[in-house]
Amino acid sequence: MYTTDFDYYRATSVQDALQLLAANDGAKLLAGGHSLVPSMKLRLASPSALIDISQVAELQGIRQEGETLIIGAGTTHAQILHSDLLKQLCPILPEAADWIGDPMVRNCGTIGGALAHADPAADYPASMLALEASFKLVSQTGERVVAAADFFHGMFETAVQEGEMLTEIHIPVVAGAKMSYAKFPHPASHYAIVGVAVVLTGSGAKVALTGAGAKAMRLESVEAALGSDYSEANVKRATENAVDPGLLLGDRFASAEYRAHLAGVFTQRAIAQATA
Repeated sequence: MYTTDFDYYRATSVQDALQLLAANDGAKLLAGGHSLVPSMKLRLASPSALIDISQVAELQGIRQEGETLIIGAGTTHAQILHSDLLKQLCPILPEAADWIGDPMVRNCGTIGGALAHADPAADYPASMLALEASFKLVSQTGERVVAAADFFHGMFETAVQEGEMLTEIHIPVVAGAKMSYAKFPHPASHYAIVGVAVVLTGSGAKVALTGAGAKAMRLESVEAALGSDYSEANVKRATENAVDPGLLLGDRFASAEYRAHLAGVFTQRAIAQATA
């Protein structure tokens, strides 16, 4: 199927993109396009215009400022995967990026595009929740920072408002933290049927789940049961009932009950990987 007609613009800066967004009602931002373009071909999305931000230099790059990692929203999955800085300070993101699509998708798709798309089976959202990341949203009238816990509202729904764009991801650097991402993928699409991100410190664990519900979620009951005891026996006890199946989705790939079971299994696996 072909897309409906649309106008095309290539933005040269963030402010240029925002001006184009304001001037074109019903326009969409185009970063890598690996989620938007298929939706357009299926007529699930019919934007009046595409504003290409893939060449906006200020949206790209990975850097450390004090105790914060800053990732430009236009940074590709491949750049995440191969970043030495992230491998050293935040290895969970290269792990998650390695699960995404294939080399073409990883070289074109962007972290900001994936987060703003908010696919409930995407890999990054669980890691963002476990890392307690935050997101910088910019509009023509100003900017604001939204915590990951408040960013994902539901299936394909986020805190990004009309006229705003996601420009940066901010991640606190936690000295000595151990982290990992474990995933049970659909064999064809590689999307997560269940994915679990864990960040472990001496003061406690952060555990988050993706692929199983309408949006990624923190498993706070597991965190409370774990405390800071990551022994095999305590991990097994803490993950026996990792999540209520009533909070999860069931489909032809996996029932809600099976996803709840997998949540416990893959939390154990992620913790084992992190502490190996």
